[in-house]
Amino acid sequence: MRLQISSGQGPIECELALGKFLDSIIKEFKDIEVVEKVKGQHMGTYKSVIISSDKNLKLLEGSIKWICESPYRTKHKRKNWFINVSIISDVKENELDEKYIRFETFGCQGNGGQNINKVESGVRAIYKPLNLVTESTEERTQLMNKRIALRKLKLMIENINKESEINNKVECWKENRDIERGNSIRVYNGMNFILM
Repeated sequence: MRLQISSGQGPIECELALGKFLDSIIKEFKDIEVVEKVKGQHMGTYKSVIISSDKNLKLLEGSIKWICESPYRTKHKRKNWFINVSIISDVKENELDEKYIRFETFGCQGNGGQNINKVESGVRAIYKPLNLVTESTEERTQLMNKRIALRKLKLMIENINKESEINNKVECWKENRDIERGNSIRVYNGMNFILM
């Protein structure tokens, strides 16, 4: 399970709350792995952090409230700072498993002498798990066209993976912007970040 912890558009105090919350849940859940961090303005502060765990951390999803006077701005009236925890989907890397590739051969049309018209030198590669089809007729031999069709298939899968990663980053960015204030699932108090 992957979670994004975000200070959203909040001020530096929210970034500090995120750093303190991260330290707190790393102590609470020993298997948490930090996947990605976007650092804040000061040491120990973060704009956004993505964590991963084998445990079900759905209980952390929602807004987190920190009640504390600002350590950065004396006489600041506000004492409630919010961060958000949201579940984000895992980026699934597609890998090419050659046992699922079916190759078909076919005759080619056009110039190229007797060989191109008599021999089935064109090759089509069909990859069922992702419903991908590529073909090659560039070369005179089946073996060369098979290699080219396979290369095209690998390139298509790389492009699918890149697109998935971009979509995931867009999803994370949207989650990073939206913080719901109120209905906090956890409330922490003071500079010692004590769970209430």
